[in-house]
Amino acid sequence: MRVLVVEDEQLLADAVATGLRREAMAVDVVYDGAAALERIAVNDYDVVVLDRDLPLVHGDDVCRRVVELGMPTRVLMLTASGDVSDRVEGLEIGADDYLPKPFAFQELIARVRALGRRTTVALPPVLERAGIKLDPNRREVFREGREIQLAPKEFAVLEVLMRSEGAVVSAEQLLEKAWDENTDPFTNVVRVTVMTLRRKLGEPPVIVTVPGSGYRI
Repeated sequence: MRVLVVEDEQLLADAVATGLRREAMAVDVVYDGAAALERIAVNDYDVVVLDRDLPLVHGDDVCRRVVELGMPTRVLMLTASGDVSDRVEGLEIGADDYLPKPFAFQELIARVRALGRRTTVALPPVLERAGIKLDPNRREVFREGREIQLAPKEFAVLEVLMRSEGAVVSAEQLLEKAWDENTDPFTNVVRVTVMTLRRKLGEPPVIVTVPGSGYRI
């Protein structure tokens, strides 16, 4: 899942991004509304965590732009105000969910994951394919009953492949969904991660390389 965090309180923004990355999400961070509009124009995000009171361009206008573009991106709006009227106004603008500050980080994670599921065809909370069971919420992976310990990026790649339900996923798509914008697009990090993931999942191999196209399970 790829997430954009838009928050002008830099310490909070960086802390949220760090926490989401630990949950195997690819996260980009910006600190004002103008930068958010630039990122949204060039990258596809599953979820935008959007502070409402932003400098340069207000969070409401960023949210409206997402709606105008007809993007599948879901917006989780943050605000220091807990007033009900503010929440209603934010939802009417086009936000998909609303979370007042201060918030419990586990609730933020749960809401981001719930919104991420709504950007694609509905799938069960626990993904199962080819003898593999993946639970995104618990960040657990089992193969034939055996628990497999994965690094965050390995987990993210496996989740993208599982969610594709047998369709081929290109290296570029994996790079876009599992890594942030600071990753060199010409790196071999996808190939290396897939190789490590194959080894950890064990025999017989379940990740198939489709020459010239990508990977599938």
